[in-house]
Amino acid sequence: MNNEKQNKMAVMPMGKLVFSMSLPLMISLLVQSLYNIVDGIFVARISENALTATSLAYPIQVLMIAVSVGTGVGVNALISRQIGAKQKEAANQTAVTGLVISVICAAFFMLLGIFFADDFGIWFTDDPVTGELCGSYLSICMIFCLGIFVETLAQRLLQSVGLTLLSMISLVVGAVVNLILDPIMIFGLFGCPEMGIRGAAIATVIGQWMGAGVALALNRFKNTEIHLSWKKFKMTKDCVWAIYKVGFPTIVMQAIGSIMLFSVNAILMSFSATAVAFYGVYYKLQNFLMMPINGLGQAAIPIVGFNYGAKDKDRIKAVLKTMLPFAVGFALFGTVLFMAIPSQILTLFAAGSEMLAIGVPALRIISVTFALAAVSIILGFTCSGLGNGVINMVGTALRQLILLVPAIYLFTANNGIQSAWFAMWISEGIAVVYCILSTRKEFQKKVDIL
Repeated sequence: MNNEKQNKMAVMPMGKLVFSMSLPLMISLLVQSLYNIVDGIFVARISENALTATSLAYPIQVLMIAVSVGTGVGVNALISRQIGAKQKEAANQTAVTGLVISVICAAFFMLLGIFFADDFGIWFTDDPVTGELCGSYLSICMIFCLGIFVETLAQRLLQSVGLTLLSMISLVVGAVVNLILDPIMIFGLFGCPEMGIRGAAIATVIGQWMGAGVALALNRFKNTEIHLSWKKFKMTKDCVWAIYKVGFPTIVMQAIGSIMLFSVNAILMSFSATAVAFYGVYYKLQNFLMMPINGLGQAAIPIVGFNYGAKDKDRIKAVLKTMLPFAVGFALFGTVLFMAIPSQILTLFAAGSEMLAIGVPALRIISVTFALAAVSIILGFTCSGLGNGVINMVGTALRQLILLVPAIYLFTANNGIQSAWFAMWISEGIAVVYCILSTRKEFQKKVDIL
C-alpha cells in the first residue's frame, strides 16, 4: 500500500497527477471561498453597517487562517519529503507535532477573543453601531477558533500523502453546514431565534468544527501512511524548526493579507464606509477567483516535495510546465468576467448607487492584473515544495503590502479614490518579475544539480 501511494507521485503522468491532486483542492477551496461570499450576501441583507462590520473583522479572521494554514503548509511540505525519502516514523512524529502546535496557536487566539474582541471593534471604526457589531462577530469567531486550526491541520495531513479528495470532502462538509445554517441563524428560520450578525458567526464556527471532526475521522480510518499516535512521541526543536522553515514564511505571507486589509481599510475609511464595504466584497470575490489557482499551487507542494526527496528533477520541472498555462488561462477568464458584468456581481451584495459608482470601474481596473498574480502564486508554491517558503512570502509581500499600500495612499491622496486601483498594476507587475527571477535561481541551486 505504501509503495502504491508513493508511486502515484513518482510515476503517474504529470498532467493526470496534477489534475487528480489539484481538482479536489480547487473544489474545496472554491466551496470555502463561496461560503465567505454567501455569508457576505446574507449579512448585507441585515444592513450596510453589518456588512462593513464583517469587512472590518475580516483581517482578524485572515490572521487566524494565516497561522493555521502556515502551520499546515509546513507540516505538509515536511511530511511529503519524509515519505518520499521513506522516513515513515519521522512523518508520524511530524504529524503529531503539527497537531500540538495547532492547538497551542488556537489557545492564543481564544484568549485574545475573550479579553480583546470588543476592543477590536472599537479600534476599527468611530461608528459605535458598526463597532459593536464588529466586536460581537469577532468574539464568537475567536473564542471558538479551535475548529479552524484542527480542521486545517488534519486536511493538510491528508494532502501530504496525496489524499486530496478526502481533504476536499472534509472541507466541503464544513462549508455546506455553514451555508445551510447562515440564513437559518441570521434571519430566524424554522423556529431558530433571529440572531443577526451573531448568527453568521455561530454558523461559521459550527461549520469549522464539523469540518475538523470529519477530517480527523478520515485521517484515522483512511490515511494509512500517517498515524496520529502519542506512543514514543517527543516534540523536538529540529522538527518544529523544519515545519516553520516553510510554515513561518507562509504565515507571514498569509498575514500580509490581514495587514493589507487593515491598512487599505484605514485609507478608504477617510472617504466613506461604503468604500470599506466594497473593498471587503472585492477581497472575497478575488479570493474566490484565485482559489482554483491556489489549489493548483497547494498541489505543487507535495508533488514537488516528493520528487525533490526522490531526486527526480524532470518531474519537478514538469510541474511548472503543466500548471502555469492552466493558471494563467483561468485568471484571464476571471478578467473577462470582471470586465463584462461588474455591476451584476456587486448587485448580489445589495450594492447601492454609491458602491456601484466606486466598484464598477474598480473591478475592471483590478482585473487586468489577475494573470500576473496567477504566475506569482504558482511559482511561490513550487518553491515552497523545494523547502524555500521565503520566495512565496516576499512575492506576496510585494503584491499585497510593501508596494500596494503606499501606492494606494499616494494615488488616493493626489487623484481621489478611483485612482487607488491602479496601484495594483504596479505591485503585481514588480512581484511577478521578482518571482520569475527567484524561482530560476532556486531551480539552478536545487533542481538542476540533481
